[in-house]
Amino acid sequence: MKQLRILTIMTLVLTMFSACNKPDPIVPEPPIPDTDTTVVEEPKDDIYQFSVLDGNGDSVSLAQYRGKVLLVVNTATQCGYTPQYTQLEQWYETYQDRGFVILDFPCNQFGGQAPGDYDDIHDFCTGTYNISFPQFAKIDVNGVNESPLYTWLKSKKPGRIEWNFTKFLINRNGEVVDRFASNYSMTKVEQAIVAELDK
Repeated sequence: MKQLRILTIMTLVLTMFSACNKPDPIVPEPPIPDTDTTVVEEPKDDIYQFSVLDGNGDSVSLAQYRGKVLLVVNTATQCGYTPQYTQLEQWYETYQDRGFVILDFPCNQFGGQAPGDYDDIHDFCTGTYNISFPQFAKIDVNGVNESPLYTWLKSKKPGRIEWNFTKFLINRNGEVVDRFASNYSMTKVEQAIVAELDK
């Protein structure tokens, strides 16, 4: 009887020892996806990434013109092409309700034909041509001090700016779609503007 009790106790001890030495149950690893699902946002390559200075020297984000058709123009007040201001203002008055905006950047790099400060230039343009579209501070469009905006514009439609009143047409997505030299037909420029507005 005593031997049976000892045998029973030994069996229990062995059973407990065996249970304590069992390996932990294997927990399966979560499945690894076949493809990387990480989403990385690409930097936006459009005109809305830029800010420019207004006539008071305050920074203005061009993102405010999102969804508009834009015509970006470098201008001068004493140039043979200065009378183009008349046509530009007519376009602005005609098409602004459809989402058209002209962005005017005076530039004195071509024959010194935009002398004076912002107030001189703006007073001349509003007094002589009655412009009502946005006009910004004077900038350089070529060279070491050129505006980053113009560096970008020229990267999309390559070539040095040759003279005042070069025009860049921007679609509603902020992308450059065309570039026009100063002497390019204003009628054809208007046709291109209307084509973008119609899209």
